Amino acid sequence: MMDTALEFREVHKSLGGKLILRGISFSVYVGDVFGYLGPNGAGKTTTIRVLLDLLPPDGGEVRLFGRPSDPEARRRIGFVLENDGLFDGLTAAENLALFARLYGVSRPKVGELLELVGLGGKEGDRVGTFSKGMRQRLALARALLHDPELLVLDEPTAGLDPTGQMEVRELIRELAGGGKTVFLSSHNLDEVERLCNRIALIHHGEIRLQGDMRELMRGDKTGYVVEPAEPLSPELVERLHSRMELGFVGEESGTLLFEPREVGLGELVSSLEGMGIEIEAVRRARTSLEELYREIMAEEA
Repeated sequence: MMDTALEFREVHKSLGGKLILRGISFSVYVGDVFGYLGPNGAGKTTTIRVLLDLLPPDGGEVRLFGRPSDPEARRRIGFVLENDGLFDGLTAAENLALFARLYGVSRPKVGELLELVGLGGKEGDRVGTFSKGMRQRLALARALLHDPELLVLDEPTAGLDPTGQMEVRELIRELAGGGKTVFLSSHNLDEVERLCNRIALIHHGEIRLQGDMRELMRGDKTGYVVEPAEPLSPELVERLHSRMELGFVGEESGTLLFEPREVGLGELVSSLEGMGIEIEAVRRARTSLEELYREIMAEEA
């Protein structure tokens, strides 16, 4: 059985008389890059506040590393929230030194951390002069001061330009590759699909979907995507439609979509080649994260 870094067990939370979290349960395993998805107002921020003990749960239990959440367990967490909380009048190095004292880190590896997040040579620069992307990277360096095992990231690429987004994503990959468990809260579907191996989707304070990304995206699809070497003539497309056993669905962005019920992959390929269609590649069809998201949102409409 895999070790858990984080568990929510039937957690409830109300704010201002409104039920925000409706008995949510999910697990984050050690080594996961776990995506926590949901539209604005779904309960993502409240989840993080409960996780970090900024808000007490009204019911249920939060567990960290196999034990009830307590100050000792929470010291194994590093976090970056949407408001970075950095001091503009201090330099990058001074910010990290200040937070190191607050965290009780006696010998912070300031230069090493700044190099890690791509801010080498910026130690003496005042944070007020930093771009949004640079501030996000410095906030990540601060979260790593005490070498946490679990990183909690709330919308880490929000407000960044495309270059900044790519840089932060690459840094998250590096941290995960170095052994960190990552809890990534986001409404950016592309970002989650690129980075995460497991996900949960919250909507109206309830977990609507969770599990392994590959399994969820595979779904129950049994179809194939065929990439032809060259575009098909209208006559050949018509012939494909007439071969009912092949389950030809149609064309999409230069590829051919099939959902055969009567033939297997080998027979499908042989039939296409017999029709004079030269095949470059064949892959299984899969559900995209956007499709999954749309399906669940449509169910709620």
